[in-house]
Amino acid sequence: MADADLKLLYRELVSLEIELWDGIEGRLKAEYDLPLTSFEVLHLLHQRPGRRIQDIAEKFSITVGGTSKVVDRLEAAGLCERRANPNDRRSSIVELTPEGRKLVDGALKVFEEELELRIGSVIPEQSVREVTAVLSTLRAAGRALDAERKAAAQTPVSAMRVPKEPGRPAS
Repeated sequence: MADADLKLLYRELVSLEIELWDGIEGRLKAEYDLPLTSFEVLHLLHQRPGRRIQDIAEKFSITVGGTSKVVDRLEAAGLCERRANPNDRRSSIVELTPEGRKLVDGALKVFEEELELRIGSVIPEQSVREVTAVLSTLRAAGRALDAERKAAAQTPVSAMRVPKEPGRPAS
């Protein structure tokens, strides 16, 4: 594949992500004073109550520390609360408060409207499914590559095949 094509695709994907994020976040901030990162966490807790910080971090591919800071801000605003995890005393469960549920319900309508305006009204439903499948394939391949590289980095040097030095007998 032509190098220029891959670079153009990369640039288009990154630019789209930035513009889509900024557009949706702008509207959420204007109407609900809610950053998109906070909305994403609240929305996940609305869909799947009782998540741990680790679960949220894994879902969004962000650090546990970063996730904890977002949850701290949401908790301080009265939108969610932590409670003891009955299955693991080392972690807590994060749940929406009634105020958090009310905020998510309203913000979700804005989020869905923006998605429709920025994507749904531009490309047909079949294209949405096709693009989604391609992006899922690319993400899965990237995660597999990252896991492979991580495993290779953790392999002890003595276990790796060392190239034979010239003049050295094979073992």
